[in-house]
Amino acid sequence: MDAVRAVLIDIDGVLTVSWQPLPGAVEALREIRDSGYAVALVTNTTSRTRASIAGTLSAAGFPVAAEDILTAPAVTAAYLAEHCPGARCSLLTSGDIREDLADLCLVDDEDTVPDVVILGGAGPEFDYAALNRAFGHLQRGARLVAMHRNLYWRTDRGLQLDSGAFLLGLEKAAHTEAEVTGKPSPAFFEAALTRLGMGAGQALMVGDDIESDVLAAQRAGLTGVLVKTGKYLPETHRDAGGAPHHVLDSFADLPALLR
Repeated sequence: MDAVRAVLIDIDGVLTVSWQPLPGAVEALREIRDSGYAVALVTNTTSRTRASIAGTLSAAGFPVAAEDILTAPAVTAAYLAEHCPGARCSLLTSGDIREDLADLCLVDDEDTVPDVVILGGAGPEFDYAALNRAFGHLQRGARLVAMHRNLYWRTDRGLQLDSGAFLLGLEKAAHTEAEVTGKPSPAFFEAALTRLGMGAGQALMVGDDIESDVLAAQRAGLTGVLVKTGKYLPETHRDAGGAPHHVLDSFADLPALLR
């Protein structure tokens, strides 16, 4: 812990569930910031813009601003601007995140064949017609870019299916492999570290997803901390492809670990 100067924190399932603060999370984040650690909230949430997320968290008492938040949509926009400048993009996601994708050329009309199909978070929009339309674009040569591979997430109604389940079907049917821009992509963690001006050895990542949050961060050189909240399941922990550096009952226990 002596080397740690920055803390990367997943939001959904770590700080909140259905945007309601988990017990002790607000106080823990305040203590971490007051202790001088650099903080970045890194999330695969694809249903809200950075400004919207910051507003909700701030209203709940969390000491955060939009510049503290790095989302999968924001990283996706930067990735496509660099690797596919000017590409026509078809977006399939739940929620309005166009503000964070303003630099991309998004096409909505069914007559335009896109260069890229972007898959965000799942919701009612992921019906047969939408998925079949994306499948058609992929058959015609469009690239498949996914903001994440999450199979499910935790809400106040329990675990809910996410877009990773649909992504697997599209990849198999279209004989293609998605370029993933959010967690567990190494580029996502690199973007967060660059924003904080820190090296991987100076940073710690806290998450409830052992594969996408914790083990992915550890492969990128960060210290990994798994919390037993959100989507955490004992069987997923047991069957994971590696062991977290640290396991905590909740984010509220992190300040004690840092001390």
